[in-house]
Amino acid sequence: MKRRFRLTSSTDFERVRRLGKSYAHPFIVLIALPNEVDNSRFAVAAGRSIGKAVQRNRAKRILRETLRPLIPSITSGWDIVLLARKPITTAAYPEIEAAIKTLLSRANLLENTP
Repeated sequence: MKRRFRLTSSTDFERVRRLGKSYAHPFIVLIALPNEVDNSRFAVAAGRSIGKAVQRNRAKRILRETLRPLIPSITSGWDIVLLARKPITTAAYPEIEAAIKTLLSRANLLENTP
């Protein structure tokens, strides 16, 4: 994911976690908060409940790769955090893709469906 689409600061990450509106799915939690930048920024996290480092990193890679082609169709001006949940370790890629699209739709963040 390109740097301009990443939420890099830990203070921004915590601000979104604390003040953002969350939308839950069995695989993922999406937290969104409007920002003052002209594009949307994303952060991906996986806690220790996912498993050891290999499973956590795999979950984050899958979330980033699933999100990458959707970035042009996401409304600009939002900070978005995706938190992986335990069932993501057994989910197939199409299921994760559908979960992300569902959460973005519920949050009204999709401009048009690709």
